[in-house]
Amino acid sequence: MPKKSTLLAVSLLALAFTTFFLVNRNSEPESIPTPIVEDIPAATLTPARKPQLIPIEDGLLKDAVIAAGDYMVRQQLANGELSYQVNFLNHDRSYTPSDIRLVAGTGSLYTVCRVSGDVKYCEAGDLALDHYLEMLVSDSETFKGTCLYTNGGCPLGGAALTVDAIYKRWQATGGFFMDDHNLLDTAMDLGYFIVSMRKPGGGFYHSFDPHFAGSVDPNYFVINFPGESLYALLQLYEMTGNSFWLEQAREVNRFMVTQPVTEDHWHSYAFAMFARLDSLSRADQAYADQIADTIIAGQVRSLNPVNTSISTATKVESLSALAQALFLSGAEHERLDRDIRTFITFVLARQLPDDNCNFDITDDMILRYEGGVFSACEDPSIRVDGVQHWINGVTAYLEYQSMMEAK
Repeated sequence: MPKKSTLLAVSLLALAFTTFFLVNRNSEPESIPTPIVEDIPAATLTPARKPQLIPIEDGLLKDAVIAAGDYMVRQQLANGELSYQVNFLNHDRSYTPSDIRLVAGTGSLYTVCRVSGDVKYCEAGDLALDHYLEMLVSDSETFKGTCLYTNGGCPLGGAALTVDAIYKRWQATGGFFMDDHNLLDTAMDLGYFIVSMRKPGGGFYHSFDPHFAGSVDPNYFVINFPGESLYALLQLYEMTGNSFWLEQAREVNRFMVTQPVTEDHWHSYAFAMFARLDSLSRADQAYADQIADTIIAGQVRSLNPVNTSISTATKVESLSALAQALFLSGAEHERLDRDIRTFITFVLARQLPDDNCNFDITDDMILRYEGGVFSACEDPSIRVDGVQHWINGVTAYLEYQSMMEAK
């Protein structure tokens, strides 16, 4: 093995068994100290795996996924940047985009590529990913791994969703090299940052300031960041086959299932991956059922015309992923199908050119925005996270249907 490759392998192995400690928790910014490094035998390194794909059948919902991908590609700028938000009635665009949501949107382009089998969506994804990778920051003297720097800090979810985009690219292409980027190395570096943000008592710190000596913000909190991070750890396990990431995911999940239940679609995705790659405990299954019940209990309110297709699309994601998880675990799952279909119907009615708000849809609007999913009758805007939640949610449901048919 070349000397450079040997050093890289040893470095990665050492980092993989690093003990990450966060100290001095109080109202002041908290520093992340240098970890303890131990010598690990090289035999623990395992090669990257090949993606295991679930076939998607042709039909109306597959067409809806591809139409959403077409919308994203038409709106993409030449430098790779994706459209964040546009009002399709007056064409006004948002100038305060969320980079985290845009990175998540990049991942959904690879999902469309996988579902459709058309390389143009992967090419669009590569153009976008190359653009957003410029936001990654590494500084071995200040913090561990690599983070996504945006709006003056490194949010935990930024690293997690960048791993997700790389994972979805791997699913679509089977490869990790993109021009001069080794995306597997990048994903693992992002994973080391995620692990370094774990709290000693469980959970995560949600934001890190990489300036000067580096510090976490103990008061910053985003409800979906833990689920995103758990899912990213499992994605790293599937991509690498290294049990370090699985053990990290198990520890995180053991803490998460002791917390109050929310409509956490990212935790639902993680349950599906646990079921496919490892196993779900009875506590996991009970928690999964509670997430599903929480979503279904709010069905009437969720289907009110004033509510957004963005939040409803996340319900499709969550219930579809939970259905996969319960099916793979041999647990009862059929009860979720009716509600998934109901939520899909709600969002489908807001995917242009369809609309359930009686807008005056012109040919020019269709030419520009067909396939986009607008938010609500009171908010005729198409936002990138609404589109990506729709793409990923419908794909998860179609995968669930394929599992059912193959049994």
